[in-house]
Amino acid sequence: MPLMNKLKLGPLLRKLHWKELLAVLFILLAIYFFRQQRHELLSLMPAIERANRFWVITGVLFTGGYILLQALMYACSFKSVGSKLDVERCTELFLKRNLLSIFLPAGGVSSLAYLPQSLKRSYISKQQIHQASGIYGFTGIFSVFLVGIPVVGFAILHDESMLDAVGGLTGICLALGLTVWIVRSFQTKGYAYHLLEKYFPKAIMHVDEIFAFNLHRPSFAKTVLVSAGIEIVGIAHLYISMLATGATPSLEAACVGYIVATIFLIVSPFLRGLGAIELSLAYLLTKYGYTSLQALEITLLYRLFEFWLPLLGGIMAFILKGRHLVLRLLPPVLIFLLGMVNIFSVLTPPLTNRIKMLKAYIPGESIHASNLLVVFLGLVLLVTATFLFRGLRSAWIVALSVSVLSAFGHISKALDYEEATLALLTSLILIITARQYRVRSNRQLVNIGVVTAVATLLVVLIFGTIGFYFLNVRHFGMDFTLVRSLRASFHGFLLLEDDGLHPVTRFGREFLSAIQVLGVGAWAFLFYTIIRPYLPAGKQTNAALEKAQFYLSQYGNSAMDYFKIGDDKLLFVSEDNQGFIAYRVASSFAIVLEEPVCAEEAKLPLLQEFEAQCRKMGLRPAFYRVDEQSMYYFEHLRKKKLLIGQEGIMDVTTFSLSGKDKKSMRNGLNSLAAKGYVTTMNRAPLSLELVQELKEISDEWLEQYDVKELTFSQGLFDADAIMEQDVITVINAEGEVVAFLNIIPDYAPGECTYDLIRKRTNAPGGCMDALIIALIQDAKEKGLQYLNLGLVPMSGIEQPQNTAEQVVKFAYEKIKAFRHYQGLREFKEKYATEWANKYLVYEHDFDLIQLPAALSKVMKT
Repeated sequence: MPLMNKLKLGPLLRKLHWKELLAVLFILLAIYFFRQQRHELLSLMPAIERANRFWVITGVLFTGGYILLQALMYACSFKSVGSKLDVERCTELFLKRNLLSIFLPAGGVSSLAYLPQSLKRSYISKQQIHQASGIYGFTGIFSVFLVGIPVVGFAILHDESMLDAVGGLTGICLALGLTVWIVRSFQTKGYAYHLLEKYFPKAIMHVDEIFAFNLHRPSFAKTVLVSAGIEIVGIAHLYISMLATGATPSLEAACVGYIVATIFLIVSPFLRGLGAIELSLAYLLTKYGYTSLQALEITLLYRLFEFWLPLLGGIMAFILKGRHLVLRLLPPVLIFLLGMVNIFSVLTPPLTNRIKMLKAYIPGESIHASNLLVVFLGLVLLVTATFLFRGLRSAWIVALSVSVLSAFGHISKALDYEEATLALLTSLILIITARQYRVRSNRQLVNIGVVTAVATLLVVLIFGTIGFYFLNVRHFGMDFTLVRSLRASFHGFLLLEDDGLHPVTRFGREFLSAIQVLGVGAWAFLFYTIIRPYLPAGKQTNAALEKAQFYLSQYGNSAMDYFKIGDDKLLFVSEDNQGFIAYRVASSFAIVLEEPVCAEEAKLPLLQEFEAQCRKMGLRPAFYRVDEQSMYYFEHLRKKKLLIGQEGIMDVTTFSLSGKDKKSMRNGLNSLAAKGYVTTMNRAPLSLELVQELKEISDEWLEQYDVKELTFSQGLFDADAIMEQDVITVINAEGEVVAFLNIIPDYAPGECTYDLIRKRTNAPGGCMDALIIALIQDAKEKGLQYLNLGLVPMSGIEQPQNTAEQVVKFAYEKIKAFRHYQGLREFKEKYATEWANKYLVYEHDFDLIQLPAALSKVMKT
């Protein structure tokens, strides 16, 4: 029974993911922390409201200086180990580690292991990062000890109860001494080093790497000085808190209180002294003559400056990690909210005192007109928000214009400065993100819309003016003049209310409705023509195709080059650089297959030329299946990348069917031969009968796996193309073809590849191996060295570099819909001798939301 329990428990333990468990633990700790601190948070606002504004602002400014000093301390720590890190990344490092230290056990030390993505992507080695972090942690504790000795010694002379703090300082002193001894022992291979080598031999290699550094003493001295400056700022925070509450400040109380609070912070093993700091500091301040209420308010303000503001900074640092995505998503959301606010602000009654104030400056008719304008603009904003998500330039222009008009409308209708502030904030964010909206509208269609709207307006004005002028008095209860008729027609077309226009009869209502319907139709059509995105279409010209084929013969070096001159591609042939780019357009993206075909030195200029052309066309470029060796060019253009899979490459010269690892493959081939299956090489041109038989196999394969033909980076079954290609077939004992593989041109030197590899439903699985082995033999006979086995999507992501790659890795490993990629990987791993990373290169994080749909479109036939 115990054995069975162990057997059941083993797989269960292996399924547990420590990262996920740790994440759940952090969430629980965060909930516990904020729940425990809710009283302090609720007390902060009253304390701030009662405090002196000048000193509160001064304390906030000192907090900024405190964060800057922490960043400088990190910078000096990195210099101490011979490395360099800029202040911006040092600030990010401090804020994020400071936030994590709250929720980590012994957070002040354990948080030093955290590495932000920006630091991982730097040129600083992990060894130097850990060394610098160690110096930072050691110096931070050392400076408290240096400042604390005289402060506590002075305090003991005045109050014997301060003897309790001596124990904490003694503990810190022993910890520092032990740390120095261990470091020196590891560096000189002393007693601690040999002890570790004896009991943990595997750790010695890492220890040698971490402690193998020469300390730059001047930089280390600067680190200590900056750290001491941080302690001074902490004392200043407590002193400023006393001034802010109106209490009589005491420098001694500030010094002693800060040191005691910091000692509790250092020695606390959990949640950075949660509760202990507040209680000890408040109690200590009462010893210096402050009332309990004063001590509490001083403590709360001090915690605001030293704890809550840096914590908020840490949260913002994590949020700003995806700031580009936030800025891309924020404008459409704000535009939608502004549209809703516009509508509801008119439906709700205005504040009476504001209306009285407004009427003193603006006529009543203008206020009424502004109400109607705001409602109309709100409806326009709701529709515009959708097209902002698509990056439409004209939608951005409409949104910005309407946002500015909404701001004036809210002020003019009822002095609604809250709504006007939202409108102005939206306008500001739209201006900041202007470069993200590049998709053009169809200029010809816009011209048609404008002409139609103007023509409809003229027709309505003529029709309405004549109609109202000759209309019987009984329909509206009034006799229309020529000017009044023109005004009524104009208001009806613009969908504005006219206080003096009230239809009495059915005919009067129908006549007014006819004018309004014409107005709605004209405005709706104009709005449609403005926001209708323009996507360039067309086929490649013969001249462009001839140039591309020539450049391909000169500079082609990829297995994908064959597909770059396919009928489904558009070609950008450079006028200034000898080369071309193959792409397709979908969802406002220009999706490029791999990279430019040109000389190496012309790649960057050609990419820049294509970027400029995309801006003219209002398209966003994205590059599919880019090789890792070419990422240099895209990094120069500040592009982002996503690992989308790996391409298998096989060295055919090393392949052999002998050996234990090939036993199952040999058995499969022998089984095929025993059943009468034969592998045949069919040289081009193929016969019509064979092509027809291959077509039947292809159709059966598509039906079997319930898939459709895809293009772009692979071929579909094209009878004319396959007739001119070499094809390997597997034929059964009855002489029927049951599986095939077609060989396509591969422009990479010394390499061959294939496109379609398909079989009948009843064909044995070993047919696929037979086709690949026949291709390997053919490659050897032709003197080629490599076989490109193609891409295995989503595979090969061992260490995800960003959230998107983590999602791809999770989908590949856990989601059933992508399980077939694992089978594809297992098949190709039998042959591949190396794997090449392939990337999707794009401009903006927001593009990843739309790119999957765009890629799906370009790959469909």
